[in-house]
Amino acid sequence: MIKVGIIGGAGYTAGELIRLLINHPEAEISFVNSTSNAGHRIVDVHEGLIGETDLVFTDLLPLTDIDVLFFCTAHGDTKKFMESHTLPQGLKVIDLSMDYRLESPEHEFVYGLPELNNKTIRKAKYIANPGCFATAIQLGLLPLANADLLNNDVYVNAITGSTGAGVKPKETSHFSWRNNNISIYKAFDHQHVPEIKQSLKQLQSNFESDINFIPYRGDFPRGIFATLVVESELPLDELKNIYVEYYANDSFVHVVDQSIDLKQVVNTNKCLLHLEKHGNKLLIVSCIDNLLKGASGTAVHNMNLLFNLEETMGLKLKPSAF
Repeated sequence: MIKVGIIGGAGYTAGELIRLLINHPEAEISFVNSTSNAGHRIVDVHEGLIGETDLVFTDLLPLTDIDVLFFCTAHGDTKKFMESHTLPQGLKVIDLSMDYRLESPEHEFVYGLPELNNKTIRKAKYIANPGCFATAIQLGLLPLANADLLNNDVYVNAITGSTGAGVKPKETSHFSWRNNNISIYKAFDHQHVPEIKQSLKQLQSNFESDINFIPYRGDFPRGIFATLVVESELPLDELKNIYVEYYANDSFVHVVDQSIDLKQVVNTNKCLLHLEKHGNKLLIVSCIDNLLKGASGTAVHNMNLLFNLEETMGLKLKPSAF
């Protein structure tokens, strides 16, 4: 049984991670650290887990009692922790923040997108979990990069649910503002673009094109719906074959012929991809749940890889029928 510790247990991604792990047949949560909630029951914060766990938040860090440590912390906090603590030698780390997603000689974190670095993740010690937008966009582009077909600029529009903004209330997350509303933020300058470019260059070393990314805030709680447009002279059937072959051995990415919608992936660890050809333009639609495939689901997938478990263990989730 894998002993698990979690730091930063009060947010949306932490709640989903706890939900997945308490139902995982090979994992056992040893502690959930949250200084602001220490002494309170997990279900006092994550009410959807009522009846499923008796765990209590703690301000202790018994690191020698666990096999893997998950960070569900604010950006910057994981790095501060790693620099101020000496971790047990064999302890594995999965960080859901953006602190270590970019490669650097200053750290030994592996970028944890299983559809890109599956074999490397299995041998790693520290994993930097991908960003949610980055996951949806990369999964839409990796097959093209692998075939050296990204030779022009990429245009991306993607809309995310309100949970993507985190649990702490903000002006743009209030129901009265978000409901029946849509808005753009961080146009052309989103923090996930560098990690996307890093992954594409890993597969296509000559990739130097721009990723013109416009993110939107949606008036729904969870999910990411992304549309990507690139130029390609190849016929649609050939492009579909490139995608199907690239994802042939992956458990959660599905290339589908029919149009897709958000509800098909919400509450699952799936990514659905749909391709259309319009003249010399290839339209790629990529759809994920931002809290699962975009965060905690991939984190558990990475844990399964680190401990040589079956990849889908604890992640066979089904969408709602409505």
